[in-house]
Amino acid sequence: MKRHIIEPEKIRNVAIIAHVDHGKTTLVDAMIKQSGLFRDNQRIEERFMDSNDIERERGITILSKNLSLEYNGYRINLVDTPGHVDFGGEVERVLHMANGCLLLVDSFEGPMPQTRFVLKKALAAGLRPVVVINKIDRPDARVEAVQDEILDLFIDVGVSEDILDCPILYASGRGGYAIRNMSDERQDIRPLLEEIIKQVPPPKGELEGPAKMQITSLDYNDYVGRIGVGRILQGVLKGKADVFRLHPDQVPEKNKILRLYSFRGIQRIEVEEAGAGDIVAICGIDDLSIGDTVCTELCDAEPVIAVDQPVISMTFTANTSPFSGKSKASKFLTSRQILSRLQRELETNVSMRVEIASAENDMFLVSGRGELHLGILIENMRREGYELQVSKPSAIMKRDENGNLVEPIEELAIDIPDSYMGTIMEVLGPRRAILEDTKRLLDNYLRLIFSVPARGLLGFRSMFLTLTNGTGIMNQCFRGYEPHRGDIPESRNGVMVATEGGIATGYAIKNLSERGTLFYGPGEEIYEGLVVGERPLATDLKVNIVKKRHVTNHRSATSEELEKLQAPRRMTLDQALEYVGDDEWVEITPEAVRLRKKGDTVVGQKR
Repeated sequence: MKRHIIEPEKIRNVAIIAHVDHGKTTLVDAMIKQSGLFRDNQRIEERFMDSNDIERERGITILSKNLSLEYNGYRINLVDTPGHVDFGGEVERVLHMANGCLLLVDSFEGPMPQTRFVLKKALAAGLRPVVVINKIDRPDARVEAVQDEILDLFIDVGVSEDILDCPILYASGRGGYAIRNMSDERQDIRPLLEEIIKQVPPPKGELEGPAKMQITSLDYNDYVGRIGVGRILQGVLKGKADVFRLHPDQVPEKNKILRLYSFRGIQRIEVEEAGAGDIVAICGIDDLSIGDTVCTELCDAEPVIAVDQPVISMTFTANTSPFSGKSKASKFLTSRQILSRLQRELETNVSMRVEIASAENDMFLVSGRGELHLGILIENMRREGYELQVSKPSAIMKRDENGNLVEPIEELAIDIPDSYMGTIMEVLGPRRAILEDTKRLLDNYLRLIFSVPARGLLGFRSMFLTLTNGTGIMNQCFRGYEPHRGDIPESRNGVMVATEGGIATGYAIKNLSERGTLFYGPGEEIYEGLVVGERPLATDLKVNIVKKRHVTNHRSATSEELEKLQAPRRMTLDQALEYVGDDEWVEITPEAVRLRKKGDTVVGQKR
């Protein structure tokens, strides 16, 4: 076991903040590989900061991660933060561990809505940015224009003059280099590491005096239990130390640290002690929570970290369909098990809320920052073996101080070929969207900036991709609560609902295909009330998808010809959450995602 103390003046705590897919995880990979943490011949997995399976599959960062590297006698603690606004709760907390930030911007896309979101959070936390224009090796890079857009963004958010003079570097995470001027030789990442040391201030705090730290992130390990991560604010913290856990408005509790960890690369290493300014992890305090102050002597608790509130809610309950428990991978079926899992999520997911929606029916109202935020939770539960059913997402409405109804408004940025502008405007108009800005990009592309009610964007993403034939790019960011903009008409078509259970037949599917698009193919098991397809009309329709061909003694001359059936339309979990109607459930099991009508729904009503 090692001592891990270094003078605070030699520490740099840096948060990397950027929009989704602007390359921050790849850039971090390059910084680690060139810092000497790994042998030259050691095989390093690409994008190893994205350790979560869903992160790798979707190419986004969901959970913040800490790592540490040594360069020229300095310790640089890096925090790779989520770039998606739905995980803003992670961003807000980890910024409290940093003293500076790298503002990473794509050399083609430029600043996006979520860039603005995270930049505001960083400036509010008092962090000075070092700007990095990434992916300068892209063939469509427009570096000078993006640099001007960054300055416009700074002016727009109201930064001080000294921040307007902050350094701008140009980099390629994939190429593994950073340069101060576009004419410089492109060798390695060292200019970026040197600029971090020069521009980011060291953390405050002295090694002398009682130790004190604030918990900003939580993890869990089956062997040691709950793990708290945070920055030591003062003194030297030792493993096995007796400490007090402080939380505002609560009685101090005496505890003991069982293990103290510091970071080397992406690994946690157990250390005897660590000093002020360093980022560490501790275990041994069972009821540790985010925002707690841990200190060796009684003192004032640190202020609780403010986190933006949820804007979207959904109802969770146990799966009550006829197929409940039939999946071989299902482990957790009861509402009690679902509630226990949701309560465990609350321990680390500070942007989420869970309320008892109906004690009689064991229903839980789960609120989060967006559809993706709740969708990731549901996907994790599904992979862990949970069965559940969830309702259509809905926006959380509030009343202002004058009693007026207000609703969450999103800033929506879309990049589309200019030929699709009319179509998109026609769709977003009824959703109460307001066009606020238009920019012309390269290759006849337009960037349209809208303000839209959050409820107006529910179910829009899939429609947007269909309308633009997959060529459009859509990003959204929560802007705030504004006066209610009025009713939004239902835009989804009616559906076909099974009237009988059994096995779907090719004969029935062939006849029904003339009435719409089917979600199931021949040989699949069906139950009554299952949504089996979509029709082009506004009303729902009861259908018999398990109907068999009437058998006769006569043989048709063409009876042996193969009947060609259209492939069924399969929905992912995200697509189902966007598609589901007010009178339907999304049924989620480890092996399947289905849509079904609620028990008291009257089929045939106009949508």
